[in-house]
Amino acid sequence: AAPRPAHGCGSGALLGRFGVLLQALLALCAFSTLMLKRFKEPKAERRPWRIWFYDTSKQAIGALFIHFANVFLSDLTEEDPCSLYLINFILDATLGMLLIWLGVKVVSWIVQHKKYTYLVFGEYGDPPQAAAWIGQCILYLLIMVFEKTVISFVLLIPGWTKLQQILLGYIPNPQLELVLVMLVVPFIVNAIMFWVVDSLIMRKYKQKDTLDINGSIETPQTRRTEESQVLLSPDMDFDQSESDQDISGLQGTNQKMKQPSYQVVI
Repeated sequence: AAPRPAHGCGSGALLGRFGVLLQALLALCAFSTLMLKRFKEPKAERRPWRIWFYDTSKQAIGALFIHFANVFLSDLTEEDPCSLYLINFILDATLGMLLIWLGVKVVSWIVQHKKYTYLVFGEYGDPPQAAAWIGQCILYLLIMVFEKTVISFVLLIPGWTKLQQILLGYIPNPQLELVLVMLVVPFIVNAIMFWVVDSLIMRKYKQKDTLDINGSIETPQTRRTEESQVLLSPDMDFDQSESDQDISGLQGTNQKMKQPSYQVVI
């Protein structure tokens, strides 16, 4: 049997009964922040439940992939799996967050350049199409795979063992270490990450199309264009009384011009 570490949780503790219970509690608490974020949105811009589910489920799939990848990588060695998991998690929350942001920006630019409308994050069509959601889930999962691959190469750099001893070496109780690694720290960091990533991949409702009374689509840009066209139009309608006064004034001027003029010659 593999020797247990002098401190920390043993091999397989992350997938034990207590570890699985903590992970389920973590998922419930972390995704509650996305629910809170939805109710914090202005009522005029608040996403319908279906759109909200499409947006947040992409994060759920990506978070599950990252979580189980970290669990698998943490059990590859005979070292403390809790500290290894924590190192993976910290790297995901720092360097990984930067990679996710970069990946979302690059993918969004590519799909907009290629005019793949349904692959733009947050755009699902009207009515929302499940095919668009599936395509965006695949793109987001590819970003997660890229992020986790880079983090795995970073972990190959020597010197992480010393950091493991510094992080959790002072905690003698394995269950307390498991609670810190699987619940307390991930909840705080995941709440921030979910909030930021949701803002990245959701539709920017400040640019949302609005419907006018006649049912035609009107955007702020088109509204400004129409207003400028009205102001600059040479065929503007004037008030009837003003036009009558102008006509009468013109007629009076013509009559004055027709009157004979007299010159006095000395």
